[in-house]
Amino acid sequence: MNLQWFPGHMAKTRRMMTEQLGLIDIVVELLDARLPVSSQNPEINTIVGSKPRLIILNKADLADEEINRKWVEYFKKKGIEAVLLDSVHAKNLNFIADKIRNVLKDKLEKQAEKGMVGRSVKVMVVGIPNVGKSSFINKFAGRASAVTGDRPGVTRGKQWIRLKNGIELLDTPGILWPKFEDEQTGLNLAYVGSIKDEIIDVETLACKLLEFLNGTYKAELCARYKLDDTDGLAGYELLELIGKKRGFVISGGEIDLLRAANIVLDEFRMCRIGRISLETPDVEEEINA
Repeated sequence: MNLQWFPGHMAKTRRMMTEQLGLIDIVVELLDARLPVSSQNPEINTIVGSKPRLIILNKADLADEEINRKWVEYFKKKGIEAVLLDSVHAKNLNFIADKIRNVLKDKLEKQAEKGMVGRSVKVMVVGIPNVGKSSFINKFAGRASAVTGDRPGVTRGKQWIRLKNGIELLDTPGILWPKFEDEQTGLNLAYVGSIKDEIIDVETLACKLLEFLNGTYKAELCARYKLDDTDGLAGYELLELIGKKRGFVISGGEIDLLRAANIVLDEFRMCRIGRISLETPDVEEEINA
């Protein structure tokens, strides 16, 4: 599966982020809690450098609760504050402002000693496409400040947003990176919809997802699609079984695999199969070993 590209607006965003970094006090990076490794643009580390950072593990309500806790502990050991969040359904995000100020505690105290009181804290919000960045900003700001959508690539230009709590947010378009070093990263991003389905073989993608689910979340998979013995079944066989169970039969008695594939991907993304994590901290350690 060839999942490599670098749209022009993503290159432009990368340059813009680098240019604006001097104005920024802290970077708030949104990651998808289901795949913190795959949803972390490796170029962000280079761009941000030593700038203070707060990581938000967004869509935590869609991820495995136990693994969520492991990720928070993992980042804590690396000296990075990480917060679990469901930015769509959260009622109040005032605690995020407290987290930001806590990360900047030493800097803010030094500013206060110099009489620099009342200065806005400038925050750059970054994240890959479809990670929920605009939804987070709107909820944090308490109004519809950023354009939102359920498809990647909705935000196209930078915009400053002033909040009542003394924080200014710089929203940036979601950017991917020029080349995925391994196929699994591309697959994980495609599973959650961070890569547009139009450029992917949807049936192959669904088959690979089903193989992962059958190996790691077998009980949830079988319960959702009323499957019995799935041991040793390939993704194609699982997809065909699901198609039969759902009655997706076309002329000649064949199964409409494309329809079945779209159903599987949609239901995974909407958490109807269950709270699924695609990565654990152990995976990250293996990648960096």
